[in-house]
Amino acid sequence: MAPPEDRPAPYRPGAISLFFVVKAGIFALGFWAWLLILAIQGGQVGGWHLFATAGAITTTLAGVALGIRLALQANAADRHAETRKMLVEISWSAFAAQGADDPGNVLRFPSAVPDDSGGWATREGGDRERRR
Repeated sequence: MAPPEDRPAPYRPGAISLFFVVKAGIFALGFWAWLLILAIQGGQVGGWHLFATAGAITTTLAGVALGIRLALQANAADRHAETRKMLVEISWSAFAAQGADDPGNVLRFPSAVPDDSGGWATREGGDRERRR
C-alpha cells in the first residue's frame, strides 16, 4: 500500500469558502467597531446607529452560517474519503483473500500436462481428485 504522502489528498473545501467566511468576519468586525465608536461618542440614537447595528448583526450571522457550512463540507469530505478508502480495502480484501479461509473453495490451476485419457494428471497429495 502506498505511503500516505504518495496518495492524493482528499477533496477539502477550502479557498473560496474560507474566503467568504473571512470576508464576512472582517465586515462584521468593522460594523461592530463602528457601532462601538458610535456608542462611546454618545448622543441620540440615529439612523447611523441602526445601520451599524443591522450591519453588525447581519454580517455576524452570515459569517456564522458560512462557517457552519464550511465545517459541514469539510466533515462530509472526510467521511467521503474514509468511505472510498474503506471500499477499496474491502474490495482488495475480497479479491486477495477469496476462499483463503476454506481451502476447499480455492480453485487450483492444473500443474501438469493433460494425460492421454483427456483428463488432467494429478500429483500425489494434491487437492484435486481425478474424476472418470
